[in-house]
Amino acid sequence: MTIFHCSECGEALTLVLTPLPAVPEPPPFERPRPGARGPEATIPRGHYAIETEPWGAPYEPYPDDEEGPAQRRAGWMSDMRGLLRSAGPRGNIVLNPEDALDLIILVDASMGCCGGPSGTQGLNRACRCGQPVATLAADCTTVYELHLDADSVRADTTAS
Repeated sequence: MTIFHCSECGEALTLVLTPLPAVPEPPPFERPRPGARGPEATIPRGHYAIETEPWGAPYEPYPDDEEGPAQRRAGWMSDMRGLLRSAGPRGNIVLNPEDALDLIILVDASMGCCGGPSGTQGLNRACRCGQPVATLAADCTTVYELHLDADSVRADTTAS
């Protein structure tokens, strides 16, 4: 059982969570009903997993002989440089967004079509002390997950 805390002030950022062996694949995408948020959360409530692949900003062009989605569990991205892939951090802690406590919304210019953050601009959630700690991906066309930045949080493991 683990609770994640802000490394800056020590504030608890999550409920008590149980580790999963890997980040599961997200549920199949279904076009959301009018007024619905979109896909279900990748991580079940009360759990977390460690992202072993690069995830999030910054993004870099693919080498000429490669291509694919920008990151695991996400779609394709491109800009004037061509197709992009994540060069973001490895080791993010991925959890169900509803297991986070009182995170502050930071400015996020990457709002998707349904008004949720796409998560492509980097850290978009902060601890109550103001320290940026997480990236929420929550638009109707993206995965629904919260990525705690491994460099901005610390884990306190308790006996079960």
